[in-house]
Amino acid sequence: MDLYADVAAQYTEFAEYAAAAASPCFERWGHAVAADEDVLRWISALPGIKKQPNLVFAAARFHGVEAPGPYEALREALLHDDGTIRATILERSTQTNEAGRLATLTPVFARLAIEAGRRPLALVEAGASAGLCLYPDRWGYDWTAPGPRKARTPRVAVLGPQPRLTCPVTGDLALPTTLPEITWRGGLDLNPLDVRDKDQMAWLEILVWPEHDDRRDRLRHAIEIARADPPRLERGDILADLPLLVADASRHGEVVVFHSAVVAYLPAEDRARFDTMMRRLVRDGACRWVSNEGLNVIPSVLDGAPEPPDTKTLALAVDGRAVAWSHPHGRSMRWFG
Repeated sequence: MDLYADVAAQYTEFAEYAAAAASPCFERWGHAVAADEDVLRWISALPGIKKQPNLVFAAARFHGVEAPGPYEALREALLHDDGTIRATILERSTQTNEAGRLATLTPVFARLAIEAGRRPLALVEAGASAGLCLYPDRWGYDWTAPGPRKARTPRVAVLGPQPRLTCPVTGDLALPTTLPEITWRGGLDLNPLDVRDKDQMAWLEILVWPEHDDRRDRLRHAIEIARADPPRLERGDILADLPLLVADASRHGEVVVFHSAVVAYLPAEDRARFDTMMRRLVRDGACRWVSNEGLNVIPSVLDGAPEPPDTKTLALAVDGRAVAWSHPHGRSMRWFG
């Protein structure tokens, strides 16, 4: 979804592209906003990407609008806002930490560890939010593939009974049966969130779409994992400050820089700058690069890739070349690399 598009077009695209078959409530709300001139004017007064549906809907819910619920309640809350909802929109960001994406990222991390001679990994997440995706070694996984091929990683003794992430995989990918060793984990974000801050974690929870109870449960467990061993998160700009963090991480292991549904928030010219920067870091041997972004976010990674199954998929790429199509919440992966 283009976060810089006309507001009505943005909410229509959100309803038709993102929310369709994923959130009946948000699908209704998106279409209703796109047809409501009064609400469109209210949203249009917001600056830049603060107009985006996920942020506006989350802020309204944060201040009591029920979801699932009728559009009329959302409309009433926005048009009669005393400034509280607007202030939340301006103050906060859509920093969703979807730990389910680890089901598609971890096989790539395991592959990179093998290519590095099973050297431990130092993970650096660009746009880390609360850093909940920095713990691929703290989950169990069940990957399944057509035919007899499947892999099940051992349970990890962290915080009692360990939930597992399940993910069907198609394509010729060697599925890991052991997890990569992570010796260092850190991230960079314009507004890093603290897993020990209840208010900030309540905001992360409200960003989960209303019907997605499984994702809410997974988020809560991911927060508990991170609270037991908080990651190193730094406030900074990924375009300016990421190379410094990469250099620091290199003292601890094979550096892997990764990001997931983050670069879409940059303007087009900055996306191109990020692409150039990451390719230079890879070329110089400073790190490996794992990106997991929408199809039009970093176009260069799609060179030579097959046709995607649909427009909702993410392009999972290694060192600037797409190797798989992945579900936005980690529910499936189609490997072709």
